[in-house]
Amino acid sequence: MSAALPASGREWHLVARPHGWPKAEDFALREAAVAAPAEGRILVRNKYFSVDPYMRGRMNDVKSYTPPFKLDHPMDGGAVGEVIASNAEGFAVGDHVLHGLGWREIADVPAKHAVKVDPDLAPLSAYLGVLGMTGLTAYAGLFDVASFKEGDAVFVSGAAGAVGSQVGQLAKLKGASRVIGSAGSDEKVKLLTEEYGFDAAFNYKNGPVRDQLKEAAPDGIDVYFDNVGGDHLEAAIGALNVHGRATICGMIAQYNATEPTPGPRNMALIIGKRLRLQGMLVGDHADLQPKFVEEVAGWLASGELKYRETKVEGIENGYDAFVGLLRGENTGKMIVSLV
Repeated sequence: MSAALPASGREWHLVARPHGWPKAEDFALREAAVAAPAEGRILVRNKYFSVDPYMRGRMNDVKSYTPPFKLDHPMDGGAVGEVIASNAEGFAVGDHVLHGLGWREIADVPAKHAVKVDPDLAPLSAYLGVLGMTGLTAYAGLFDVASFKEGDAVFVSGAAGAVGSQVGQLAKLKGASRVIGSAGSDEKVKLLTEEYGFDAAFNYKNGPVRDQLKEAAPDGIDVYFDNVGGDHLEAAIGALNVHGRATICGMIAQYNATEPTPGPRNMALIIGKRLRLQGMLVGDHADLQPKFVEEVAGWLASGELKYRETKVEGIENGYDAFVGLLRGENTGKMIVSLV
């Protein structure tokens, strides 16, 4: 069943709904008692948990595709950890699992919502990124939603992030004619071209996105993978060729806006170019999971696919990690380490 259990563990609660940028006083790190798991449940000592842009939306009390975080309750999100007590068939103490109860040290998880992961196949933190939700988002968004085909020219915004960096590399591995990325620093731009193999990249802070994209993709683009929205989406609509496709995955540029943000001013181009712009949620693509893990694990093993993680140490720094993510302080997947 279990060894001696800890008496308590810390967890992050949302205590007020942020208006605009989240503030430290909107959150509280609280101590919670730990009890033995009920039937069908396991206790997991989390080793890593994920912070992701979509969590900002869950802090608002609005109806959306996923319910908002409750006030004065622990927040949740992807996590990996080690089973320290089990009252569920198929799970033993010492197993490593991926589950959805992050933002805390000890998680009481329904076994049906936990998936065993192999720490020998990849580092545990990789199951939160390159082999996890962000990786599947990149894979499904490019191949399924954007209908990528060999020879396509691809533009990715937020290209140094966990999703964007994988989109660009997957496109190259599958025969893209040209891959262009935008990022928020010269250092990230260098990473995209020198390490991830992008053909071109630019710092969107160095000038209008439209002009920089035109220079980087003189023959236009066929696919746009949108993580940013705003001026990036407008620029992409202008650059997309006839029958171009865009996967609308995220719009981080407006997540903290307190006023309505202006939409692209050139949407009439969608008609003449016969463009397809499609929103995506990774949860709709669970059927691709086995194929995704098999293919991506192979590319990781061969060294053809590279990834970065930004690890913030200690649960007490969970809020800082999340706000740092929204400010673009991460390269690759932002993860909070509890080991």
